[in-house]
Amino acid sequence: MVKADLVAQVAQRCGMKQNEAQKVVDAIFSCLSDALARRERIEVRGFASFSAKRYDGYTGRNPRTGQPIPVQPKWGIVFRPGSELRRRVDGNGQPG
Repeated sequence: MVKADLVAQVAQRCGMKQNEAQKVVDAIFSCLSDALARRERIEVRGFASFSAKRYDGYTGRNPRTGQPIPVQPKWGIVFRPGSELRRRVDGNGQPG
């Protein structure tokens, strides 16, 4: 599923126009992105939680030459599925 598919399904399920659904989906993604940029934890019960995690720098290796290269510290995104989502993906739950 790509973003356009998600917009189409939101429009269909909510009985709204495609451009309205596009605004809703864009607003949700924007809110989620902004919260993660502020290092806030996001929890959608039954679906998943998202959080920003700090990774320390380390010395890596160039795979072609084998030379050591420094890798700068960075932030990554952690996704943890909720129990309901895990059950549905596992096939024990019915779609809603």
